[in-house]
Amino acid sequence: MSDRTCKRCLTRELADQAKEFQNIRDYIDNLDVDIKSPDVLYEERLSICKECDMLLAGMCRKCGCYVELRAAVTKNYCPGKKW
Repeated sequence: MSDRTCKRCLTRELADQAKEFQNIRDYIDNLDVDIKSPDVLYEERLSICKECDMLLAGMCRKCGCYVELRAAVTKNYCPGKKW
């Protein structure tokens, strides 16, 4: 196992830490449909986050959130105004 941190990965892509982040995925899966981002919008937001220099191992260095959580709620927005 490497000590390197993946700078441009989302929590769902961090295989060696998958169990640690399962609660994030469970939370997203169980969001009320009235507030949850449609899948297309969610994936579009995450693709923008993956290109951002502020992403570090699934977290936004601008605000400290897990980007997958922020992107999962329709009313949320990027603190860097990218989406």
